[in-house]
Amino acid sequence: MYLFLISFFSIYGGVHLYLFLKVKSAFTFDTRTGIYLILFMLIMVFTPFIVRLSEKSGLELIARPMSYIGYTWMGILFLFFSASLVIDLYRLLTYFSAFILNLDLTPIRPSARLSFYIPFLLSLSIAAYGYFEANNIRTERVTIKTSKIPEEVGSLRIVQISDVHLGLIVRERRLKKILEKVKAENPDILVSTGDLVDGQIDRLEGIEDFLKAIVTRYGKFAITGNHEFYAGLDHSMDFTKRAGFTFLRGEGLTVAGLINIAGVDDPAGKPYGLFKKISENKLLSELPRDKFTLFLKHRPRVDKKAVGLFDLQLSGHSHKGQIFPFSLITRLYYPVAAGGLKLANDSYLYVSRGSGTWGPPIRFLSPPEVTVIELVHSTTHGNEIQ
Repeated sequence: MYLFLISFFSIYGGVHLYLFLKVKSAFTFDTRTGIYLILFMLIMVFTPFIVRLSEKSGLELIARPMSYIGYTWMGILFLFFSASLVIDLYRLLTYFSAFILNLDLTPIRPSARLSFYIPFLLSLSIAAYGYFEANNIRTERVTIKTSKIPEEVGSLRIVQISDVHLGLIVRERRLKKILEKVKAENPDILVSTGDLVDGQIDRLEGIEDFLKAIVTRYGKFAITGNHEFYAGLDHSMDFTKRAGFTFLRGEGLTVAGLINIAGVDDPAGKPYGLFKKISENKLLSELPRDKFTLFLKHRPRVDKKAVGLFDLQLSGHSHKGQIFPFSLITRLYYPVAAGGLKLANDSYLYVSRGSGTWGPPIRFLSPPEVTVIELVHSTTHGNEIQ
């Protein structure tokens, strides 16, 4: 945890230093203005820490506005940094090209002031659009034809929510929009693949009632994400259970004699000594093989030894980067950042982009989703994905 905090504040502080140097090169200002600018940036750098302390102290009147301001600023700064870096690389390219080719490329090289204004205006525009994209929840559909669903049942409808991040920013209004999508699908089963809650959740009383009101035929099931541990596992589990979910922590069960559902803990629980370590291979191999096996795992990593023992793994966590171009980084860590991936032995992975937002209340080229998985009876052996 300490290594993460040191890394985070070093990187985030470094990006603020980059911004300060860009402003300084674009404009002339006196010492007093420079001090005010530095103080503002220092506050923004430590805002996540201030928010966390305010949450833990029950000072929601401070924590909520600070979270909106600080995390929105974080999104805008990330967009500015990304766009500005591209322009700086272009300026560097023109500089070296002019030196090597002995040409005057000054007319096509943007000035320091223009190099600030272009990414600044672009980041503000994208952030404004991204705020609306974060509220534009889409319904994604996956159909799986399988012989493991009995003919007399015909089909089963599973609805997945993931990475809702209920907390200071994602509250009743956003949750209602998500659940409107869920209700419209009349699910047989509802699953939450982690990060239902965000940070401290002492002030979420009553919000669980919206989730509890969702009626399903065969139940609601949830697993831990990393934020369930950050928020406090006991509080997170209590909230989720009051919302009507059955927690699966290294457990598997057969629901109504129709479908196997298994779930595992997120490894974020290891530093807290709360991680339930279990072999996925052992867990899944103990379930009836003639039933469709749904495997819930927060992070979209696939255990090669478990492939073939589950039919569908549902994951989240990556948010598809949430704000482009951060999605380019998530692709380095996971086999698929969002959407589906056909695996060997009739196994399939589906990764949700997430239903809410973490940090900045902004999404760009990664709209939130509620996922509908339709399991349809088929006489053909195996699973056919559509």
